[in-house]
Amino acid sequence: MDYQKLSKELSYALRHAPHEYELELDEYGWVDIQQLLYSLQEQRVWHHLSESDLHTMIAQSEKKRHEIKEGKIRALYGHSLPKKIIKAKSEPPELLYHGTPKRFVDAIMKQGLVPKGRQYVHLSEETDTALQVGKRRDDQPVILKIEAKKAWRDGVSFYHGNEMVWLADKVDSKYISIWK
Repeated sequence: MDYQKLSKELSYALRHAPHEYELELDEYGWVDIQQLLYSLQEQRVWHHLSESDLHTMIAQSEKKRHEIKEGKIRALYGHSLPKKIIKAKSEPPELLYHGTPKRFVDAIMKQGLVPKGRQYVHLSEETDTALQVGKRRDDQPVILKIEAKKAWRDGVSFYHGNEMVWLADKVDSKYISIWK
């Protein structure tokens, strides 16, 4: 079983195109595991997919993009669906980071961080993770430092995506500076 390929397929299905898989996500992004398995098993490559394969995929994943609870599965972050996935607000750490291509820095410093085609702005607890994310679109990205705790105290909503990822609806530029 190619668990990396399975993770990518699930991310696409649960984060971007549940309609293509005939999946019905609830307002928190959960879908019944049996519904997901039935849909994926229609494809030859996933014909023998089982619930234990999903558990193994999650256990082996470094990025922890999915979770399973009470017979349901969901993607933890990265949704681009029109209907917003509801998340519980959570108090962030003092600082969070965001890696971005140099060409976007001026706009971010004016407008703040906005989700663009996603539902939330993605932030990292560590500069290494922010750097890795930023390098997807720029060989030498800029790491932005977010005064998350101050923003939280001022009413900005943050949500815990997983142990590495934090989410926010929007972060005003007054909480953003260039790290180093």
